[in-house]
Amino acid sequence: MSVAKEVGTDQLPWGRLRILWSFARPHTGKLILGLFLALLGSAAGLASPMVTKWVLDSLGGSASLSGPITALAVLLVLGSAIWLWQWILLGTLGQRIVLDARESIIRRLFRATVPEVARRPTGELVARVTSDTVLLHQAASSSIIGLINGTVMMVGTLVLMGVLDLVLLGTTVGAVIVVALMFAVLMPSIAKAYERSQEHLGRLGGVLEGGLRAIRTVKASRAEHRQSERIVAEARQVARFNVHAARREAMAWTIVWSGIQLAIILILGIGAWRVGEGELEVSSLIAFLLYAFGLMGPITDVSQNVTALQSGLAAAVRIGQVADIDVEAPDTGAAVRVDGRRPGADPTDGGQPRPGPVLELRGVSARYGPDAAPAVSGIDLTIPRRGHTAIVGPSGAGKTTLFSLILRFLEPQEGEIRLDGRPYREHTHGEIRQRLAYVEQESPVVPGTIGENLLFTYPDATEEEIRDVLAQVRLTSKIDALPEGLDTPLTSSSVSGGERQRIALARAILRTPDVLLLDEATAQIDGLTEAAIHEVIRDRAARGAVVTVAHRLSTVIDADTIVVMEAGRVRARGSHEELLAADDLYRRLVEALRITGASNAEGSSDAEGSPDADGAPQAARTVVAGTATR
Repeated sequence: MSVAKEVGTDQLPWGRLRILWSFARPHTGKLILGLFLALLGSAAGLASPMVTKWVLDSLGGSASLSGPITALAVLLVLGSAIWLWQWILLGTLGQRIVLDARESIIRRLFRATVPEVARRPTGELVARVTSDTVLLHQAASSSIIGLINGTVMMVGTLVLMGVLDLVLLGTTVGAVIVVALMFAVLMPSIAKAYERSQEHLGRLGGVLEGGLRAIRTVKASRAEHRQSERIVAEARQVARFNVHAARREAMAWTIVWSGIQLAIILILGIGAWRVGEGELEVSSLIAFLLYAFGLMGPITDVSQNVTALQSGLAAAVRIGQVADIDVEAPDTGAAVRVDGRRPGADPTDGGQPRPGPVLELRGVSARYGPDAAPAVSGIDLTIPRRGHTAIVGPSGAGKTTLFSLILRFLEPQEGEIRLDGRPYREHTHGEIRQRLAYVEQESPVVPGTIGENLLFTYPDATEEEIRDVLAQVRLTSKIDALPEGLDTPLTSSSVSGGERQRIALARAILRTPDVLLLDEATAQIDGLTEAAIHEVIRDRAARGAVVTVAHRLSTVIDADTIVVMEAGRVRARGSHEELLAADDLYRRLVEALRITGASNAEGSSDAEGSPDADGAPQAARTVVAGTATR
């Protein structure tokens, strides 16, 4: 099912109901069956007081009791079977609706553009999938049926009461009207409280998720108390609105219970007087009282389902807002290697290298929002089919934005990017990323084992191929030393940061991409491993294109072409010697690299805190880059 898109009317009651109905619409057949069973069960319940009157009349007239007693037994058995069937049906249907909603949200989130995901707290998006969908369970299934059935049951009860005695019916209707009016006054405030509660619950998830992700920073800064208080403040807001809703609900239930009890007292008093006057039979009074007691059931059902519907409507609106998230065009291509195993993916034509560069950026400008300043402007860049291109520049120069454009995480506002001479717009996102591999500076842990991470973008790799890339990044001995080998869960405690980065590099080169994008692949590793990484870069550069965001001097010197960026523009390009002689900024960058040896601070700033970083959750960027959104 697809998430409803009627979010523009989500502040209107009818608009909210349309959003909620969008989740239930695919299951209309089962909803109708559930309603039919509920009405049958209610009909059996409505018949019971009349059969009871039959029993009492038979006692007074010395008639046989076998008929009414048999009828009561049949009603009991049939009613029990019908309600059992209906409860099982609606329980299953509710879970199905929740599953469909979760599946729709999850698929849309992983199809969303990176900036769309990045601008929302991760914990809040998780809350849409978890807590918000739970509220749909009752609202989109049993609440709708319960409201209809409760209303029909209430009307049916009042009609049969009228058959028994119109005077007592008038007393009952008056009490019901008073209760309904008071209940209607309280409903809007209950709905608003639930809506605010869900909003703060989403914020709570976002702040908590961010705090736990940065737990080392929190502890190192001795900020446990401050961070806890910030999170607890959101929890207090959730509790405050839930308490407000609970108090209003308690008031509403008190009104309902008191109104029904008052009606029964009036019915009993007036009915006894009418029996004494000979205007009403005792059996009719007893049957009427049974209906009066039974009236509590449908009124309670209606009240409960209205309350559940209010919370479900608030959740449905929040879930429906996911439909506003911009998504990338769907891609059905499988993630495969591009070294000649699939037609059209081979970087050669008839055994001869394809002419021209593999990637071109022509006058490309891009920004992260309509009102934001350009992150890059007027970029002209050519990536040849072979060789190593290094991109250097100070923090905020636009290096990460350049990678985001190449990976199509970000669309340019001006200019165009070409792959094999064809504009990006003529390719799907998957077709582009199938030709690329990406290693982030802070390599994220994608949930799963080490083996699953290695096979993330190329699931059909052989064991020999896996062992080969592990040897290239010098991880063979490490993996062999682990008790579970490749089946070891990949966590921050099972491997170090440098080892995690080498796993990410192994995953990238396993695909044999046309273009290997490395956001400082030599960060967080020792000198011996760095030498191995440089061997991998040289090997790949001899067979394809390698583009690195470089923060280590060794990486810069090894590059065939160095591109210097400043303030979102390409300032200069050339070899190491040419730039040393001709560009003052490059000389200062090289001097800084010599002093610090290997500066990771500048790289972290560029990737996480600068204006040219899109701030996307790191694992999400890896998933999208690997075309593993399915």
